[in-house]
Amino acid sequence: MESPLVVGVVGVDGSDASLTAVDWAVDEAVRHAVPLRIVHASMWERYEGVVPPWSADRPSGQILAENIAAIAAERARRRAPDLPVTADVLAEDASTALLREGREGALLVVGSRGRSEFADLLLGSVGLAVAARAHCPVVVVRGDRHALEARHGRVLLGIGERDVDSPAVRFAFRETAVRDAELDVVRAWRRQAHEPADHLLMRRAGAAYFTEGASELLEKALEAAASEHPRVRLRRSTVEGPAHRVLTERSAAADLLIVGARRRGGLVGLELGRVAHRALHHASCPVAVVPQRDPETAEGDR
Repeated sequence: MESPLVVGVVGVDGSDASLTAVDWAVDEAVRHAVPLRIVHASMWERYEGVVPPWSADRPSGQILAENIAAIAAERARRRAPDLPVTADVLAEDASTALLREGREGALLVVGSRGRSEFADLLLGSVGLAVAARAHCPVVVVRGDRHALEARHGRVLLGIGERDVDSPAVRFAFRETAVRDAELDVVRAWRRQAHEPADHLLMRRAGAAYFTEGASELLEKALEAAASEHPRVRLRRSTVEGPAHRVLTERSAAADLLIVGARRRGGLVGLELGRVAHRALHHASCPVAVVPQRDPETAEGDR
């Protein structure tokens, strides 16, 4: 059985994008009937020093950090008055704080950009790093109003080679069930670049051969989760083309795109793989990255 979502955690930095992430996280917590924890990480102590507890003065950085957390919490409570909400300021960098929060098995939610004008740089330093290294699913909130307000009624799931009954598949079924939406499952396939044109299989079947293989993998990937969620409406597709492009294009009609990501190690971003990396930067809806650790590396991470 899949692990239930115990608590939702959203990281905020005071930007408009992070407040949009708060709204999305509130709706998600309400769907799952779980508390929401708001976290703002600030390094004000490093730059301004720690003021003795008996002092009446507080560093301006601390005041700003507390205000950011308080504004986000008030926004969440206005959106869902009955939702249990807590807010904390952590004196450390954002990536470290959020990665630690994710070790409790929670869903982590972050905005697609921050207070900097260089959106891609901030995503690379915080959102991308968290998505690449967290032990729990991470949602980067992006997209237009239709996606953010779940008006499409569709969750999009990309199926990879190792997604047979994977954490990403189980996460997708759970999300689709609580939303009463349709699950659009896509397996993208490509012909091998080195395959000779007169290959026996190519002559006999052509694209049908690859489509059949993609369909078989798709069915195997969904079998266990589909039996546990018989009421989830499924739409299965096999599409020729690179997965990162296919999923990004189809995300325009989805409320949430879900991709699995193996923890390979290495540089941030490369840990995710091309599909997840492109989705985080270019998808038209929120993106959930669900970790899937390779057997050879999982033991070393414990």
